[in-house]
Amino acid sequence: MYMKSLRSLIALLVIPFVLSMGLSVSAIAADEQSSQQQAGKTNDADLWRAVKAGDSGFTTDNGTEANVLINVAGNQGKELRNNYLTPVMGIAVVGVFVAFLFFYLVNGPSKLSKGFSGKMLQRWTKADLWIHWVMASSCMALIFTGLNIMLGKHILQPWVGEGIWAALIYGSKTIHDWVGPIFIVSWALCVVKWMPMQTFKMYDLKWFLVVGGYVNFGPFKGKHPDSGFANAGEKMWFWALAIFGLFIVVSGLMLVLPGLELPREASMAALLIHGISAIIIIAFTIVHIWMATVLSEGGMECMMSGYCDENWAAQHHNVWYDEIKENNSIVYKD
Repeated sequence: MYMKSLRSLIALLVIPFVLSMGLSVSAIAADEQSSQQQAGKTNDADLWRAVKAGDSGFTTDNGTEANVLINVAGNQGKELRNNYLTPVMGIAVVGVFVAFLFFYLVNGPSKLSKGFSGKMLQRWTKADLWIHWVMASSCMALIFTGLNIMLGKHILQPWVGEGIWAALIYGSKTIHDWVGPIFIVSWALCVVKWMPMQTFKMYDLKWFLVVGGYVNFGPFKGKHPDSGFANAGEKMWFWALAIFGLFIVVSGLMLVLPGLELPREASMAALLIHGISAIIIIAFTIVHIWMATVLSEGGMECMMSGYCDENWAAQHHNVWYDEIKENNSIVYKD
């Protein structure tokens, strides 16, 4: 009887102790599991924070920047292009065109004060004409395809079907890539051949002050400033083409040559430089076309046949005309 009572007492003492130990072990295990889960969440957050920040990891791939999952510079460059570069390009195209249209409607073309003489003298050689028109044609092809690539999704895509848009954007990209080398060669020939005639002189400053003599009203009316073979506006256009054309050529090659394997930062910088340079070239091209076609009476004939009217030469390029007249080097058209 005594032994039975003793066993009962021991059981009463041991059972609570075992239960309390079990509860303690369970609490410790639950706490460790919770800590591990919290640590896992923290590690995941740190990992994705690093990935989004552009941190590099480890990979067996040997490609350029293959160890970077998200390139921050690429995303930032895309935002700059979409939010700033594309709108500026649209404003530049429309703004410059509208400004010169308004000027033409108000001012009219620049007439020859003495009219046409009927005597045509040589201004450009056949080689010059070929270089000009090959470069002009390739440049216009690049401008229109480039505008479609940059602005087409905002202007054309909403109005055409998916199939037509796909063909347009694919065709623009293909033409842009294949016409590029033609522009590069003609641009290089143009720069090398015409650079000696593009140095600025002191009288070029007056050309800007009187707006080249193209204004038909007010105090500038009838003011025909001195000008050499190229006037100050043509010189400014040439150097814009030479400098920003170089940027376009180099950045374009960086974008289309697959063997370069450039870092994403370099590729995005090349894309932005290409776009900015293109905006400047497009603006100058619009001005150049306006000046050569409707604003200068007799001006277009120069680049069509290579010959200009003698009165046109005397009015718009008097310094050059006086030089060839004094040197007796005028070549008249038969």
